Amino acid sequence: MDDYRHHVSGFFAHRDQAQLAFSRLVEQGLPRERLHLFEKNDLGSPDSAAAPEAGSKEVLKDVLVDGAIGTAVGTGVGALAQLALVAANVSLFVASPLIAPLAMLGWGASLGGLIGAAAGAGTKEKTFEALVRDAIASGQFVLVAETRTEQETAIAREIIQTLVGEYNDVSKE
Repeated sequence: MDDYRHHVSGFFAHRDQAQLAFSRLVEQGLPRERLHLFEKNDLGSPDSAAAPEAGSKEVLKDVLVDGAIGTAVGTGVGALAQLALVAANVSLFVASPLIAPLAMLGWGASLGGLIGAAAGAGTKEKTFEALVRDAIASGQFVLVAETRTEQETAIAREIIQTLVGEYNDVSKE
């Protein structure tokens, strides 16, 4: 049994472009049942896929956790930097040798917390399904062609790339 299976997808800004690609793929011999055209109406509630729920605290939780990890790492880096300065016989504040290490720890923790929070607010790697959902939720039209041979994959790539300028090829094993 042949296990060759690919999904070639195209993201279109206009419905007529997506339908043109769909019809060209059918003309080239790809069965309609293996071509899927998704649009905003295909999502149960389009706004739920585009953004987190209003009452959801998932994003805040991610930012806080990453910020806390960043703060701990920053504190450690600040402590190591202060130890290196003490070992090298360098003093940050001559008048206050007790406050200098605390200032260095606070500076490291602040910088680490800022970097950690920024990492927490950044985008996480998404699955192909999540990318398709986001594209549909933002009003794009997504055409996914399931191909079973290398020839079908080449046809789908050529047609979608011609109309979109870019395509996404995902192999399934």
